[in-house]
Amino acid sequence: MTDRTVLITGCSSGIGRATAEAFLDGGWTVYATSRDTDDIADLAEQGCETASLDVTVDADIERVLDRIDGDTGRVDCLVNNAGYGQYGPLEDIPVTRLRSQFDVNVYGPHRLTRAVLPMMRAQGDGTIINISSVAGRVAIPGGGAYSASKFALEAMSDALRAEVERFGVEVVLIEPGLVDTEFNDRMAGELDDLPKSGAYDWLYDTTEEFRTTLDSVSVPSDPDGVATTIHDVACMSDPDARYPVGTGGKLLLYSRYLPDSVRDSLVRVVRKLT
Repeated sequence: MTDRTVLITGCSSGIGRATAEAFLDGGWTVYATSRDTDDIADLAEQGCETASLDVTVDADIERVLDRIDGDTGRVDCLVNNAGYGQYGPLEDIPVTRLRSQFDVNVYGPHRLTRAVLPMMRAQGDGTIINISSVAGRVAIPGGGAYSASKFALEAMSDALRAEVERFGVEVVLIEPGLVDTEFNDRMAGELDDLPKSGAYDWLYDTTEEFRTTLDSVSVPSDPDGVATTIHDVACMSDPDARYPVGTGGKLLLYSRYLPDSVRDSLVRVVRKLT
C-alpha cells in the first residue's frame, strides 16, 4: 500500500485523527487536514503530510489538491469526515445556522468530491468515503438540522455511486452511532447560544439529559473502531454502499421500520415524562 494516497478532512480530533493514524499504519501516504495545522502537528510528527483546509473555502481545497498532484499525482481515497452537529428545535435555529450546517456537512463533501474526481477518473480507480451517521437515516426531535444535512449526504452518495461506477470509482457511506469524541461537547456549544423561543423547554431538557447520560456511560463505539472500518473499506475492491458502525447505532436503524405513528407516540411519551 506504499503507493496509495488518502486525503482526510477534519483530522483535529475524533474519527478524523484516528483514521489518519489507521491509514498511516497501513502504509498509505496520508494527507491529514484541519482548519488549524497546530491541531494536527503531532500527526505530522508521526509521518502524515498535513495541511490547513477549511471545507467551506474553495481556495483551500484547490491549494491542497494542487500540492497532492505535485507530490504523488493521485488520490486513491478521499475521506469526507469534517462535520459538526447543529442541534435544537427547528423554530429556534436561524436560517444562517442551518446554512452553516449544510455548508460544512453537505457542500463541503461536494466541493472535495468535485475536486478529486477528475484525478480519480484519469487514474481509473478511487474510493470516496463519506462519513454520515445513523442520524442520516433516522431523525429525532431536536436533531432536524443535523439529520437534514446527513440525509442530504446520503442522497448525494447514492446518486454519485451510480454516476461514477463506470470510471472505477467507489462511493461508500460510513454510518456511526454514538462515538466517544468531542462531538458531544460541540453539540452543547451549538445549543447554548441559540435564540430560544421558550416553547421547547421539554426538548432542551431532554437533550441535556441525553448528553449527561452520554458523559456517564460507555458509548458503544470508539474512534479507532470507526477508523478501522474506514481503512478496511478503502482496501476493498467491491465494498458495500453503507457500513453502520456500533451496536447502538445499528439498533437505532431498526426504528426506521416502525410505523410513523408508533415513533410519534414514543416521542409524546418522552415529552410527558420530561
